[in-house]
Amino acid sequence: MSDRLDPALTTRTDFERVSAATVAAATGLPTATLHEAAGKIGVMPMAIKPVARGMRFAGPALTVQSPGGDNLWLHRAIYAAQPGDVLVVSVSGAYEHGYWGEIMATAAKVRGLAALVIDGCVRDGELLGDIGFPVFARGLCIRGTGKDFGARGWIGHPTLFDNVTVNAGDLVVGDGDGVVAIPRERADAVIEASRQREAAEADQLRRIEAGETTMRLFNFG
Repeated sequence: MSDRLDPALTTRTDFERVSAATVAAATGLPTATLHEAAGKIGVMPMAIKPVARGMRFAGPALTVQSPGGDNLWLHRAIYAAQPGDVLVVSVSGAYEHGYWGEIMATAAKVRGLAALVIDGCVRDGELLGDIGFPVFARGLCIRGTGKDFGARGWIGHPTLFDNVTVNAGDLVVGDGDGVVAIPRERADAVIEASRQREAAEADQLRRIEAGETTMRLFNFG
């Protein structure tokens, strides 16, 4: 085993999070609406989906960069996080390992965390559904992980997912359609725009149900 590295050197927990009021306001808003209202930004990789039907969440991001094939930094993140945080984890492109399962989901639930979003796979799919802790992942994989105390990772630093950079404290929302990350400083404005968009769509649905065509409604010619 490599020499141990001090995780405190690359762990940051003193960042500003979106407020509890902002999280409450975002809860229940569709991810697609938030994405559109924000100017079509923030879509996490489309492969990341809930592992069980009905899972959804909203909360501030605690970003994690994990070495590929190793889940020690995920264990550390559970206890670096505050209640209500969403663990948003990159696995450095090594997707096909079971980074998370029944034990870690139970630990996160006991800690009061809001969800896990991981750009990789997890295991114990049926049990995760029973536990009820929201887990959004690329899929299921039983391949085991290591725990290298000499491997460097990061907690609480900007983390890249395809072309989306998630910063610690950003608003992250997930539902059956996927996951969206909204920059913390824009979150309140995006939520208000989302409410307006939802109200407009409700009116559009009413008009369609009354017989108006989408071609006329949207002035498509």
